[in-house]
Amino acid sequence: MRVFASPQELIGAVGSELGASDWLVIEQDRIDRFAEATGDDQWIHVDEQRAKEGPFGSTIAHGYLTLSLLPLLVSQVYRVEGVRMGVNYGLNKLRFITPVKVGSAVRAAVKLASVEEVEGGLQVEAHVTVELRGHEKPAAYAQSLTRFYL
Repeated sequence: MRVFASPQELIGAVGSELGASDWLVIEQDRIDRFAEATGDDQWIHVDEQRAKEGPFGSTIAHGYLTLSLLPLLVSQVYRVEGVRMGVNYGLNKLRFITPVKVGSAVRAAVKLASVEEVEGGLQVEAHVTVELRGHEKPAAYAQSLTRFYL
């Protein structure tokens, strides 16, 4: 875990790799709960029997489930002290590259791409690669924007 004592410390770290989170195994229960919460119950995600006959040989996590794990995973990589709050501001780019089969493990590797001043704080762009254990290609890539308010 990289801890920045102040938002201003972030500026000196632009361009650096901040580290990687712990591995998180994606279980069917998480996939099912995500399907229930979002209404996306396509068979490739929730029908284990049918998915065995499908293109991946098992169920796969929703791409947006993978994306929704970024706050959990990135919070294991870095923290900024001396802020009132941090909020997700959006994404500049998002790609789902490799399907995440049930039982696979993912983690987030984070690079600090930019920090700029905005009204009331700083906007941070982090390039997040969601790595997939045992695979050369990642599960996803996102250019994530966070605003830290002072």
